Amino acid sequence: MIAVIDYDAGNLKSVEKALTFLGEKPVITRDKALILSADKVVLPGVGAFGDAMDRLNHYGLTEVIRQVAERHRPFLGICLGLQLMFESSEESRGVPGLGLLKGRILKIPDSPGLKIPHMGWNSLDIRQGSRLFAGVSSGEYVYFVHSYYLKAEDEAVVAASTEYSTHIHAAVEAGSLWGCQFHPEKSGDTGLRILKNFVEL
Repeated sequence: MIAVIDYDAGNLKSVEKALTFLGEKPVITRDKALILSADKVVLPGVGAFGDAMDRLNHYGLTEVIRQVAERHRPFLGICLGLQLMFESSEESRGVPGLGLLKGRILKIPDSPGLKIPHMGWNSLDIRQGSRLFAGVSSGEYVYFVHSYYLKAEDEAVVAASTEYSTHIHAAVEAGSLWGCQFHPEKSGDTGLRILKNFVEL
């Protein structure tokens, strides 16, 4: 069973629909026992870093997510969910993230001719041997919606990157922890392949 964490941060239905299309039966929940009993856990999300951490704390989900990580249960963060996996964000100074991985979330710098938020399709430079991107070629396009980006402390956890005004760590892979800054559930066949890889871990 795949638990999709519900903490009022949106984007749940499109993730549920994509997983259902792949033949899974995802459960949208904030029930702690259900999350801890799940085979895999997904943390989607759109919105502000600080608001999201407030909601995770309010629902008592911060510690649950850390327990999922400690138990090495496959965990996938999507968009804001990826950002929350790290230590801090310039968007909400002084608000600690989940700290599952080391790194910071930074504001995409202004650049002539580029709009922020970054909304649209960008190609990925994929690290060879990535399990999350098995069967996906470098140069494939995926769909992004974000104003902030990940700069991981350890480059070894970066599974894919992209360029938009700056060098962006677009996906991570570290043991049982996985994350995508882009939206695989909105990225066509390529995104479905990425989700299928996670499902089949």
